[in-house]
Amino acid sequence: MSTAEQPAADVFHGGFPDPVFDAQSVFRSIMDALARPGTIAKFSATAMPPDPLSPTIGSIAATLFDHDTRIWLDAVLARNDEICGWLSFHTSAPISNQTLDADFAIISDAGSLPSLESFSQGSQEYPDRSTTMILQVPDLDGGRELELSGPGIRTSVRVTPRGLPEHFIEQWALNRTRFPRGVDMLLAAPEGVIALPRTVKISVKEP
Repeated sequence: MSTAEQPAADVFHGGFPDPVFDAQSVFRSIMDALARPGTIAKFSATAMPPDPLSPTIGSIAATLFDHDTRIWLDAVLARNDEICGWLSFHTSAPISNQTLDADFAIISDAGSLPSLESFSQGSQEYPDRSTTMILQVPDLDGGRELELSGPGIRTSVRVTPRGLPEHFIEQWALNRTRFPRGVDMLLAAPEGVIALPRTVKISVKEP
């Protein structure tokens, strides 16, 4: 097979070895992460999408996306034919170029995170119709120390994800003011996922 033909073939590979069982396992881990913000949920099974999409995000996509979920991709992913082909083949999810139409958004470069308010916020009557954002970060440890509090957290929990945008804390504070509207977020790194429901308060822990 020639090099020119290879990308088209690659989209058929990298799915779950056992799609039903693996998706159920990942789904339970995601739900546990959402119920316990700040904890790291690890996946026992991972999909293997093309670079630069991480196996963690590939696993989330293979679990949560389907033909009824519209997805938005950042510029790096949207112009990658292998990524778009892989997502289409393994999830059947339609790709939208409108942030407000997206049920899910994947951002591979945390530094270029768009404004959170540019995505669907849901409505007072249907807050669940907002966008769930999946932000790829290099590591869930080694960054500045953040303190999380709110529903699902006994008192507070500290996390240190690396690679968050400079103004992320300010953006998240504004996101909380729109409750019950607002976006939810999954921070995805090679070692797992930290969930940030819109109800979580995030503050920088001073040294």
